[in-house]
Amino acid sequence: MKSKDNAAGFGILAILILLVLLPLAAVLFQVVCPGLQIEKFDPSNLKLVLDVFVRPLWKKAFFNSFFLSIGTTVIGLLLAAFLAHVRVRYSFFGARFLDIVSWILMIVPSFILAQGWVYFASGNGIASAWLGIEGVGGFVFSYWGLVFVMVLCKYPLAYVTIKAAMEWYPSRLVHAARMNGASPFRAWLTVQLPLCIPAYCSAAMLIFMDTVGDYGMSSTITAVYSFPTLPYTIYSAICSSPVRFDMAGVLSFYLMIMIMIAMIIQYAAMGKRKFDFLDNGTEQVTPQRIGRIKSAALSAVTFCFCLAALGIPVGSNLIMSFSSSVSIQRFRFTLDNYAKVFQTGSQLLTGVKHSLSLAGVAAAIGIIIGFCVAYVLTYSLFKLKKVIDMMTLIAMAVPGVVLGIGYIFVWNQKWLTPLGLHLYGKPSILVLASVAAAIPLINRVLVGGMAKVPKSLLIAAQVQGAGFGRRMRTVLLPLLHGSVVSAVLAAFGGSVFNLAITTILYPPNYSTLPVYISDSYNDLKFGYAAAATIVGAAFIIGIMLILEYLMNLSRSGTNRPACAARSPRRNCAAETGRGDRFAGDSQTRP
Repeated sequence: MKSKDNAAGFGILAILILLVLLPLAAVLFQVVCPGLQIEKFDPSNLKLVLDVFVRPLWKKAFFNSFFLSIGTTVIGLLLAAFLAHVRVRYSFFGARFLDIVSWILMIVPSFILAQGWVYFASGNGIASAWLGIEGVGGFVFSYWGLVFVMVLCKYPLAYVTIKAAMEWYPSRLVHAARMNGASPFRAWLTVQLPLCIPAYCSAAMLIFMDTVGDYGMSSTITAVYSFPTLPYTIYSAICSSPVRFDMAGVLSFYLMIMIMIAMIIQYAAMGKRKFDFLDNGTEQVTPQRIGRIKSAALSAVTFCFCLAALGIPVGSNLIMSFSSSVSIQRFRFTLDNYAKVFQTGSQLLTGVKHSLSLAGVAAAIGIIIGFCVAYVLTYSLFKLKKVIDMMTLIAMAVPGVVLGIGYIFVWNQKWLTPLGLHLYGKPSILVLASVAAAIPLINRVLVGGMAKVPKSLLIAAQVQGAGFGRRMRTVLLPLLHGSVVSAVLAAFGGSVFNLAITTILYPPNYSTLPVYISDSYNDLKFGYAAAATIVGAAFIIGIMLILEYLMNLSRSGTNRPACAARSPRRNCAAETGRGDRFAGDSQTRP
């Protein structure tokens, strides 16, 4: 068993080195060897590492990213935990609407959301010019305003993770606590909450990493409010003349340092304790029906929240798509922008086609690799598990533009041409970069789910003669159905709208949807860019909703994994009559 764990671990490690470590090492090496030109190698450039606390721009970018990420993580985690608890525990009219809005916010790129907030809160924006609300711009374009906007943009990452972890209810442990005098709140605080620590830690890491490495939001907001962050400063260093490769390497190094510190905190919080609790005393949660007044109140609060999180940025883009002017104050209704989008020969459909194909391939490859990574981290005895975990986290922390630059350095070498591996300028490099960006998110979601499943279930199935494939199919995958669906959809949506990577790596005459929208926006065609955004996003979201429905069709048949773990050759339905209560047998899914 240990030899198999080592073989799988080294295989996963090799894949991650190729996808993640080599590109990032190429970028970091720019500090001492700008442009990877050996004749420019100068070890004395290492002193630049300390300049981040001396040079005003570097220092400001570092602390802006740090405090913005901390504020967003703390508030976003609290908000996501509250929403997930309400969604899982109670049945109300707006519950499904909250899920849909969260998924939309997860896949819509941050630069589009930021663009909508700029249209709404700027001096001549919708809030001031149309609604007569003063002071909105002063709040949004401040530190706490940016934290507010980032929380509304990033909370779905934590919401999906925590919600998937709350699907199972340790009824036997909770009943034991209640019988010993614990109140419902104390039972939740001392039993359920500690068992969900892996999910909360994963959720916090997702928010922190996505915030600290976000380029789209900071670049859009910076055009209105001077708030440089590390990703934006790195991009400026790469695009400046002359190109500052050393500056990009130093700032990327500090991004990784922040992630390592966050990982140390996560490991300290979890320690060496085990958090698996799925056994014959575990039930699947069924949302409780509540009174009409409470249901109406929850639904009203949910709709107001969704209006602020999604309605304002998307609505602002929608309004701009019907404008013939670049200013809201000079708004004139027109359908010309949509007419241009749908005209014959429009590049939008071509961009959508390319984005869908790339996202589909990246999600398929990413879920396979991500599942293997999560399995190795959770169940194997591989000694380098923490190295694998660190590499997956670093991939999410580094901005996509930096990862894209690293892929150029790695896959644009002349000696790769005879080997047929000169991938720069080909769609395959986009697939590799998209997979590298998707693996950390997939891994975090699946690790949070696997932490609930004890290894003893898999061992029991193995003792009964089930092979590895059968154990995965009849035990682990049914218990991880919600997490797998969440991971696939998140990877697919993130790959479709990955602006940074596609902007850097897209081949000539191979435009993608985010590049198409960004080019139109940069050409000051705001109305046309907004129309393309609305049409493209609606099309992609529709496809994702259909995909989610298809993936959940077989969900009702995955509710008896514990019986399969005990005896994969026996019928679970025949065992339920003996009085045993196994995970998934006592209740059906809502």
